[in-house]
Amino acid sequence: MRHWLMKSEPERFSWDDLRASPRRTTVWDGVRNYQARNLLRDEIRKGDGVLFYHSNANPPAVVGTATVARAGYPDPSQFDPESRYHDPKFDPENPRWFVVDIRADRALRTPVGLPELREARGLEKMVLLRRGSRLSVQPVTATEWKIILRLGGLAPRKA
Repeated sequence: MRHWLMKSEPERFSWDDLRASPRRTTVWDGVRNYQARNLLRDEIRKGDGVLFYHSNANPPAVVGTATVARAGYPDPSQFDPESRYHDPKFDPENPRWFVVDIRADRALRTPVGLPELREARGLEKMVLLRRGSRLSVQPVTATEWKIILRLGGLAPRKA
């Protein structure tokens, strides 16, 4: 199992929105960055862990965990002219954008804000904390995962 951090603006789609979704599951759509797309398409697998991160919040914070419920597949919104994520240059034979489905798992007892992440020992090399890192989907090491769960008041689950 691998681990990921996925950013969402809470005004657009929050942790509470994910938990209120049917079967606590949603499609993670709208990613329009090639590096993040490649992770969705090629790296993220069913069963992987996800840190749900509220970006553009005060403070930005990890608020919960989720599980990848379905590995990467073509983003249906790229084909829908009514969607805000429509891609008029799409090629149905060679889709450009990909999505995964995620299912809400556990809310952190205490959200772990960006300032706390920056100060936490063992997170110094975390992708989120690198200068200029803006990816909406990014890898998280097993050690980083455990540290963040501990900071948020959760024990890691046994595999």
